[in-house]
Amino acid sequence: MTTLRQQYIEELVLRGLAERTQEAYIHQVYHLTKYYRRSPDTLTEEEVHAYLVHLAMERKWAASSINQAVNAFRFFYQHVAHRDLVKLRQAFPFGRKSVVRAQVFSVEQLEQLFMVGCVQPRDRAFLMTVYGGGLRLNEACHLRVKDLQSSRHQIRVVQGKGRKDRYTLLSPRLLAELRRYWQLYRLKDWLFPAHHDVQQPMIDATGQRIFYRAVQRAGLPRQGGIHSLRHSFATHLLESGVEITVVQRLLGHTSLNTTAGYLHVRQERLGQIKSPLQLLDFNRVAGKQR
Repeated sequence: MTTLRQQYIEELVLRGLAERTQEAYIHQVYHLTKYYRRSPDTLTEEEVHAYLVHLAMERKWAASSINQAVNAFRFFYQHVAHRDLVKLRQAFPFGRKSVVRAQVFSVEQLEQLFMVGCVQPRDRAFLMTVYGGGLRLNEACHLRVKDLQSSRHQIRVVQGKGRKDRYTLLSPRLLAELRRYWQLYRLKDWLFPAHHDVQQPMIDATGQRIFYRAVQRAGLPRQGGIHSLRHSFATHLLESGVEITVVQRLLGHTSLNTTAGYLHVRQERLGQIKSPLQLLDFNRVAGKQR
C-alpha cells in the first residue's frame, strides 16, 4: 500500500465516514490514477476536471455517480493534498440530478410477491421485513435477533446509513412471520445469516437475488431493485395519512426534503381520486330554475 493511499484511508476513518463510503471514495481515486497513469497528488485541478467531463460525456455516467467522484476528489485534495477548498469547489462542480420518481408496488402486487414469489420461508421473512420496516438492504442483512423488540412492536436498526441508530415498525403480521421463520431455523445471532456461515450476516448480493427471484416467480414487472420495497413502505404510509415527520424518522432521513420525494401520487391511487368537479350538483341548480 502506498503512503498516499494510507494517508487517504486514515483521513476517511478519522472523519468518521462509513465503511462503504470509504471503499467508494478509494475506488474513485484509484480509477483517476489509473486513467492518467500518474500519482493523484501530481494532477492539476484542470486535469481532474477533464476526467469528470470524460465520465459525463464519454462514459455516460449518471449525475449521482459523478457526484460521488466529485466528493471523493474534493476530500482527497483537501485533506491529503492540502489544496484550497474554494478552488476545488470551482474545479469540481456537482452535477444536477434528474428527478426520478421512486418505483412503488401496489398492495395487490405485494400480496402476489410475498405469497406467490416467495417459495422459501427465509425469502418471505426477509422481503416482508424489508417492506414492513422500510429498511435499506444492508440494514435488513445486518439485523440481529436481539434487534426485534416484540413487546414494543419495534425493530432497532443499529448503525444504519450515516452511522445512526433508529427504531422502525414491527407489525403483528411481520412478528408472526418472523416467529414461524425462527422456529424453523432456531437462529441465535444474525436474523438472516449467510448460507454457508451462520456466524456471518447475509451479504447484500444475496438479498438482492432473493428479491429478483421473487419478482420473477410472481410475474410482476421490474420496479427497480429491492429498494423499491422501501419506497413502497414510505409511499403507502403517506397515502394512509401518516405524518411526513413520522415517516422521516422511520426511514432514518436526516433531511425532510428527502422524505418529501415520496409525496408523489401513484397512478393507481390517482385513478381512485375524484375531481372536486364531481362534487357539484348541477341538477339541484336546474331544479331551482324550473
